[in-house]
Formats: sequence, structure tokens, C-alpha cells
Amino acid sequence: MSSDTPRPAAPPHALAGIILALAGAALFATKGIVIKLALIEGIDAVTSLTWRMIVAVPIFVTVGILTWRSKRAAAPAGMPSVLTLPVLLQTLGVGVVGYYLASLLDFSALEYITAQFDRLILLTYPFFVVLFGAVFFRRRVTPPMVLALLVSYAGIAVIFWHDLHIEGDNVLLGAALVFGSAIAYAGYQIMAKPLIDRLGAQLFTSIAMSGAGPAVIAHFLFTHPASDLAVNGAGFVLMLAIGTVSTVLPAYCISGAIGLIGPERTAIIGNVSPVVTVGLAISVLGEAFTAWHALGTALVLGGVWLFARKERPRDRVLEERTA
Repeated sequence: MSSDTPRPAAPPHALAGIILALAGAALFATKGIVIKLALIEGIDAVTSLTWRMIVAVPIFVTVGILTWRSKRAAAPAGMPSVLTLPVLLQTLGVGVVGYYLASLLDFSALEYITAQFDRLILLTYPFFVVLFGAVFFRRRVTPPMVLALLVSYAGIAVIFWHDLHIEGDNVLLGAALVFGSAIAYAGYQIMAKPLIDRLGAQLFTSIAMSGAGPAVIAHFLFTHPASDLAVNGAGFVLMLAIGTVSTVLPAYCISGAIGLIGPERTAIIGNVSPVVTVGLAISVLGEAFTAWHALGTALVLGGVWLFARKERPRDRVLEERTA
């Protein structure tokens, strides 16, 4: 075949999946920026997380009900339901881990570290997935995995060392919180995989987020007076944004992308998210971006790229990025 033969265009569904994956990654990248802006308005992390649930959960519940009805109508007569009571309870519990615990730690970390550093640490959660798989399921850890981990964490160490000398112990606390978030989210990913396979990404996400909502609201009521939910005009716009632009829209963009191009390609495309966060942090928040930040960011992204390129286990869990 001649080298001049044009390459076939990507199928329309593949192109749509790529666009959805890019949109989802970019929208998720706005989360840290919105939270930082909310902090400037005097709205703390727990209040922002609570507003996120107040705005997002009714939408997820509505979509979940519609999706469930659609699945029931399409199922052959006599086929047992995929959503049994044990599965429902498991999904609600997994949602508490992923959308309450992991999100609470992440939101809290943003009170102490920059949005770009927070996003870079979160990006390494697949390494914890691999670690848990090795410890609990005896999955093999290969040399390319170890190399990818070392490269990424070298990048985090570069930024951490630089910021520690400027911000002091706040960076240590913030980094510890976001590492806790990454660990919790990795655990969520492992527990979510069989449930996503059974329910589908869209129904799973709707139920899981719905389970986290009451936990977040209970946490808020134990730690804050209800009057703290009263926010000013600018703050209210930010709370609407954290619930819709940074949560609902990207969640369903990612679900749609998974259905069109698969979880692995969706996850790899999602690695553009830190780049978007860095750009927004610099342009919107005025965060510093020195040569040390550039080096650290390059190392983290390089390590994640090596991980995605060298190791593609069939059962890798990278479907959702909604923490």
C-alpha cells in the first residue's frame, strides 16, 4: 500500500468519546480553582463540599431513577434485577468512601496547598490502586510500574521541597491530606470496579453520589451551624459551579466517554486535567509557577504517561475521576 494513502478518519463515536473525555477532564480540573475562589469568599472546605452535594445529589438521583427505569424496560422478561438490595447497599457504601471521605480530604487540603500541587498529587492515585492490588490480590508489580512511580514522586518531591521553604508546615499538612484523599480514592476505585461492571458507570455514579450526600450533610451539621450555608451572591454562584460545572457535567461526560471509547483511553485522555488546572491556577488565582514547578509537573506527568504506556492490565480500574 502506498505511503500516500490517507489514513481513515476516526469513527464518529470515537471522536465523540474523545471530545467527551477531554471535556470531562477539563471540567473536573476546575474543581480546585472554584474551591480556592470560595475560600477567598470566606466559604470553608466543608461548606463547599456540602453545597456540592446539595446541588449535585438531586440531579444524580433523578438521572439514576431514569437510568434504572430504562434498564428495567429494556431487560428481557424474567431476567433477575442487577440492582439487588446488597448491591444497592454496597454502592452506597462505596460512594461514601469515594465522594465523602476522599472529597473531604481533598477539599480540606486546598486550604493549605496550591490547586496545582493538589491536582498533581491526586493524579498519582493509580499507583495506590496497583499497590492495593499487589497487597490484597497478589497482582504482580513490574519494573516499569516502579519506574513510573519513582518518576512521578520525584516530581512531587521537587514541588514539595520548593513550597515547603516558602509556605512552611502548611504544605506538609496539605500534602498529607491530599495523599490521604488519593489513598481513599484508590480504595474506592478497587471497590467500585465490580459494581460498575454490574450496574454501568452512569447508574453506579448516580447511586454512589446519592449515598455520599447524607454523610456530607451530617458532617456539616455536626461541625457547623446551619446558618453557615447562607452565602453571598458571588459565593452562591461558586457553589452552583462546584455542584454542576465541576461535578455533574464532568461525571456524565466521563461516563459517556467510557461507553464510547472505553475506560483505559478515557483515563489516559484524562491526564490533561493537571495541565488545565495549572493554567487556571496561574491565570485565575495568580499562583506562582517557577522552574521548579515546571520540572515537578513534567516529572509527574511523565511518570503517569510511563505507567499508562508500559502497563495496561486488563483489570486496571480507572473509570471514574469524580472525587
